[in-house]
Amino acid sequence: EMKLIRTQDAVGHILCHDMTQIIKGVTKDAAFRKGHVVTEADIPVLLSMGKENLYVWEMEPGMLHENEAAEILYRICAGEKMRPTPVKEGKIEVIAEEDGLLLVDDARLRAINGMGEIMIATRHGHCPVKKGDKLAGTRIIPLIIREEKMREAEAIGGDTPLLTLKPFRKKKVGIVTTGSEVFHGRITDTFTPVIEEKLAEYGSEMGMHEILDDDKEAIAAAVRRMLDAGMDLILCTGGMSVDPDDRTPAAIRDSGAQVVSYGAPVLPGAMLMVAYAGGGRPVAGLPGCVMYAKRTVFDLVLPLFLADVPVTAEDLAAMGQGGLCLGCPVCTYPNCGFGKGW
Repeated sequence: EMKLIRTQDAVGHILCHDMTQIIKGVTKDAAFRKGHVVTEADIPVLLSMGKENLYVWEMEPGMLHENEAAEILYRICAGEKMRPTPVKEGKIEVIAEEDGLLLVDDARLRAINGMGEIMIATRHGHCPVKKGDKLAGTRIIPLIIREEKMREAEAIGGDTPLLTLKPFRKKKVGIVTTGSEVFHGRITDTFTPVIEEKLAEYGSEMGMHEILDDDKEAIAAAVRRMLDAGMDLILCTGGMSVDPDDRTPAAIRDSGAQVVSYGAPVLPGAMLMVAYAGGGRPVAGLPGCVMYAKRTVFDLVLPLFLADVPVTAEDLAAMGQGGLCLGCPVCTYPNCGFGKGW
């Protein structure tokens, strides 16, 4: 309960409201924020501000201050390669310590946020982040909270952090360019440079490249050669439609890779194929839109490939919500809704 006490007796108690300090020509700001725990050193400052009495909350056994509660919430959230900001006004933010793919345990996050009096706000899961990016912010709603309730939150959190940061690996990538028009030199290969540029965003690069006609056996053999040569990821460009001359999906199957899905509920990029070869190495068939559209399904799956996060059929199905790129005149991806619904 709120209580009125003499300022000299306030050490260890919690301020109920902001205390503004006015020094003419110097400052007019809150010298002490609501929720501040009064220390011995604060007493002369408060008296100089004309505060002979204060409204405070008394700390009772079994109650935690918002700063202590925020520390607990940080521990529930943060995994490896993350750091906290200093606690301020009961809030701690979680910061990435390296580039990577952020994963969020949505079920446990919802359960903790559903308890009341507690909040954890995060970025969307499956989102690429940079070192120094803010991943989450945590705090309790009141200034003090029952310790028992925080223990309940810890029990929901369990032994595994709500947030995981999967670092991107520098991978050797094989690119198989298909299409008679490119193979015979009728048009220039403009697809491969786009792929190389996107790989460079994550620190990976092309290790092998072959240009082939629309020949199913030749494409399958090229995929196998690249796998045998130790490529970590194979990307096949072109020939992904249902046109009778487009042979890439059948070639990926014939290469021995196990197909996860042919098709994804994402626009641009519905004709994506995802498969996995030995050692969990992805083999993907990329639709033509990747060549000319700013952002596509490739931008959603590439970070998963490079962070060694398996792409499942269920993952691809879940991409439908948020899977519609709006083609904004100024692209702000990944700081937009594209790919953020799963």
